Amino acid sequence: MALRLVQVNFKARDDSALGRFWADALGWGLSSEGPGVTNLEPEGFSWPDPDAFYIDLVRVPDPETVRYRVHLDLATTSAAHQAELVARLKELGATPADVGQGDVPWTVLADPEGNVFCVLEPREIYRDTGPIAAMVVECADPRAMARFWGEATDWTVHEVTDDHARLRSAKGVGPYLEFLRRPGVQTVWTRIHIDLLPDPIDEQAAEVARLRTLGATPADVGQGDVPWKVLADPEGNEFCVLGRA
Repeated sequence: MALRLVQVNFKARDDSALGRFWADALGWGLSSEGPGVTNLEPEGFSWPDPDAFYIDLVRVPDPETVRYRVHLDLATTSAAHQAELVARLKELGATPADVGQGDVPWTVLADPEGNVFCVLEPREIYRDTGPIAAMVVECADPRAMARFWGEATDWTVHEVTDDHARLRSAKGVGPYLEFLRRPGVQTVWTRIHIDLLPDPIDEQAAEVARLRTLGATPADVGQGDVPWKVLADPEGNEFCVLGRA
């Protein structure tokens, strides 16, 4: 397997401001590879460390207001830590969000640009993930998504039911990738997507071809002539296969 999930990509109206929010929220470093792009990485790691997970924020015109299918879950180590983190995030500009969650032990917030995320209560499974517990994707069929992403990447499938699927790096580091069944989920342009890195990077074309045999399809999000390839998984979630610039 020559593909690994290396980062989550946010589309942002103001990448610098949103980058500062998430850098402060996660305690990560902040840099920029060029105008309109802000890069976040854990302290002490540099791209493309195989044991690290990153966030890129890319400036785009303001998208329509829609219910996005991808969000982040943040990990906590105790009830006190959860309360402290929620309070700090609100001071940084996060606001409470109601997505119909009802009475649950986690807290749902929105970042300064309206991206919803959750601050989880302490859970043993996330004790070693770092500040990001999971990337959560709403879908119609978690089993099918786990099958595709398990074959597409070097990540290991840890749990699969009709309602939920969970994958993680084969090295047992970093956040989980989770699929949550949501009946009637709509396919919309996603403001948050994941990026895959071929190893070696020169295998991009071969990996794209392999992904297409697994059910991925080419996607046009207005990317133009770029070194990465944009695909969509079987449920229409766009993702990128990075290449040599």
